[in-house]
Amino acid sequence: MSPGLGLLADVVPFSWVDGPGNRYVLFLQGCNFACTACHNPHTIPLAPPRARMVTVEQVVDEVRRTHRFLSGVTVSGGEATLQPGFMFELFDALKTDPQLAHLTTFIDTNGSALRETWDRLLPVTDGAMVDLKAFDPDVHLRLTGAANTSVLTSIRHLAARGKLYEVRLLLVPGINDSAAQLRETADWLLSVDPLVRIKVIAFRRHGVRASARAWPEATPEQRDDWCGVLREAGVRDLVSV
Repeated sequence: MSPGLGLLADVVPFSWVDGPGNRYVLFLQGCNFACTACHNPHTIPLAPPRARMVTVEQVVDEVRRTHRFLSGVTVSGGEATLQPGFMFELFDALKTDPQLAHLTTFIDTNGSALRETWDRLLPVTDGAMVDLKAFDPDVHLRLTGAANTSVLTSIRHLAARGKLYEVRLLLVPGINDSAAQLRETADWLLSVDPLVRIKVIAFRRHGVRASARAWPEATPEQRDDWCGVLREAGVRDLVSV
């Protein structure tokens, strides 16, 4: 695929939940994880009929129409880092455009990218939001079908480069939400970045695969308990949704 072309699943022109401020969000098609709890399972296949090709120029033109109302652009997925050439060209085009250079560029990722990919993208990237499905390797494998080694390596690398905006924990009651797991997760993240921002995302059945529809949704009390455990472990920058 040409670096100037991206395989796109969807676009959200205005979003307040995909990074700081009001953001234009692109959901790229294709993912190398097979998360049971994925809320966008249609973005996982590499080339379904609904996906469409877009050029960097087309996206920049769309962003330009509403740039006065935007804080930035976020590329999500699927897994955004599977299309690094397109992302680099897009972010570089935004950064070098006098009219759009004020927009911040963010990546929403499962953290599976190699260090070489990050080192290519980080010069034009303002921040990354990394999903950590589970710190426990066995639980992570059960939830995603993949190991979490690359995820942890990415978190450490992004933090060292000052590009780790937040770590997102999608918590499923009875699967990856035990107090022991949360404390272990918090201890590791704080060892990487004492000021780490953590977003707790409660599992919801809406949009998930059939195999996850029997899983319980979290109650407000459970979300409060999760946050309490993380705060007791020393997390100070904490968001719950």
